[in-house]
Amino acid sequence: MNLELISPQKVYFSGEVSLVSLPGKSGRFTVLDNHAPIISKLDKGVLKFRTNQNDSEVMVGNGFVEVNKNRVIVCVEEIYNA
Repeated sequence: MNLELISPQKVYFSGEVSLVSLPGKSGRFTVLDNHAPIISKLDKGVLKFRTNQNDSEVMVGNGFVEVNKNRVIVCVEEIYNA
């Protein structure tokens, strides 16, 4: 699936991933291939994602995520350790 992680300042990551773990307003949740469509608010916290090469994590500010047809778009206020 494709992940786009963006903030107003820049595009932090755009590429293929096998897993995304997000800090949702109601608790942490994970998105895998063929996940059902969803739009959710995000809290400030750690976002984790897995590529073929490695696992990565980044601290993000409040925002939202949209998942649809194996595309995950994460828009956050700020990315802290980018």
